[in-house]
Amino acid sequence: MARPWETRKTESVDVMDALGSNIVISHRTGEVMRIIPRMNDDVNEEWISDKTRFVTDGLKRQRLLAPMIKDGGQLKQVDWEEALYVVARKLRQTPADQIAGVAGGLVDTEALVALKDLLNRFNCENLYTEESFPTVNGGGTDLRTNYIMNDRIMGVEDSDALLLIGTNPRYEAPVFNARIRKSFIHYNLDVGLIGSPVDLTYDYDHVGTNAKALDDLLAGKGSFAEKLKSAKKPMVVVGAGVLQGPQGAALLAKVHQLADQLRSKQSDKSWKVVNVLQRVAGQVAALDIGYKPSVEALREGKKSIKLLFLLGADEASVSRRDIGSDTFVVYQGHHGDAGAEIADVILPGAAYTEKESTYVNTEGRSQKTLPAVQPPGLARVDWKILRALSEIAGKALPYSSIQEMRQRLAQVAPHLTRYGEVQEANYLKQSMELTEKSSSAVNAELKPAQLELADFYMTNSITRASPTMAECVRAARKHQQNPHIEQPKRHTAASAM
Repeated sequence: MARPWETRKTESVDVMDALGSNIVISHRTGEVMRIIPRMNDDVNEEWISDKTRFVTDGLKRQRLLAPMIKDGGQLKQVDWEEALYVVARKLRQTPADQIAGVAGGLVDTEALVALKDLLNRFNCENLYTEESFPTVNGGGTDLRTNYIMNDRIMGVEDSDALLLIGTNPRYEAPVFNARIRKSFIHYNLDVGLIGSPVDLTYDYDHVGTNAKALDDLLAGKGSFAEKLKSAKKPMVVVGAGVLQGPQGAALLAKVHQLADQLRSKQSDKSWKVVNVLQRVAGQVAALDIGYKPSVEALREGKKSIKLLFLLGADEASVSRRDIGSDTFVVYQGHHGDAGAEIADVILPGAAYTEKESTYVNTEGRSQKTLPAVQPPGLARVDWKILRALSEIAGKALPYSSIQEMRQRLAQVAPHLTRYGEVQEANYLKQSMELTEKSSSAVNAELKPAQLELADFYMTNSITRASPTMAECVRAARKHQQNPHIEQPKRHTAASAM
């Protein structure tokens, strides 16, 4: 396709998982040619995942190229003015309590703030993330300690005992798993796992499959409990996926109790022990800004929602079954995926390689992407679409440039514009006190969302549009059905330069 010296390079950030790996995008004549890692010792060292490297062909397929409006059951192409006027009229006509917005996992921080500002100007507070999380009644998102990796990604290299709860980092965060393996090999890290047994490419103690194993650890039962108690810097990493559901708050409470028990024996009071491994790139920023971490409330009140704004929401968390048949659905995103299928109006946005934007990774580190290519067709940057919509709706947002947008980010949360830095989360004692209100017996099976290699390759709208990822899924399933087929001795979901 092209020689390396014929391409231009743009430094950016990966959004295929919540780790925020630093990358270099090579592009030529308006097309992304390849993605390679960029050195950052604090985040990804010199590694990126296979999905990050080979998903480039998904960026140019199934793209939304022009605004569309549903007419007679069929979507027809219109110009921007007509599409924005239709949405603006619906916003003005719909009562505030009947409007809701749902943000997907690939949405950048600027778009999240712009959507919240827009709906807030219509006195609407119904803003949700696709990823569920224990609600405020369990102390889940009031305090940042509860939803970030407090000891940081590279903290695993300082740790001497690691407990994984309901997560499969090999597929949920392959680069983080490579760092764990590095610590296991070179620093004799003791690893324990509570959840479904999986191949993590290193040895570990399987403590149990359900949440009852946490009670045994709290009581000091078992060999791994002794390793945790004797460790100088123990880490507990819980997967965000198992915190979903009715027992999520109680499970988070148990994790905090264990972490507090381990912290009480540590001389280093800066070591926080409790860490949450998020699965999607936009989740931490959405929770920082104030989005409600669940669409369950939306499902409960689905009959009352008359205008639903889907901002890159494609992961089947919201469907026509979840909302009323007369609900007017606006979808803004870059791929024609599940959200676009149910939309009455489509507003084409830009992918992460096409805009200057901010993402906050699972450890709370704010990082910036830069545009490598222009959005295709009539697609535009997401926050600019929302800014234009606000003006037509008569509630103009107070920013019209990226510099003014960043000033607004700093007003909402100053750490969002401190690029490359991690804003530490404190209030560990308060977090435990809040979650204790939800403490109860938990016996849920802690099964991660990605158990098999085939689960790794298709996790968002970009990967689902990629022929390469589809071929990887077919190959993985074929090997699962015929394991006698000769394969390399070791499979990893991470690759080097």
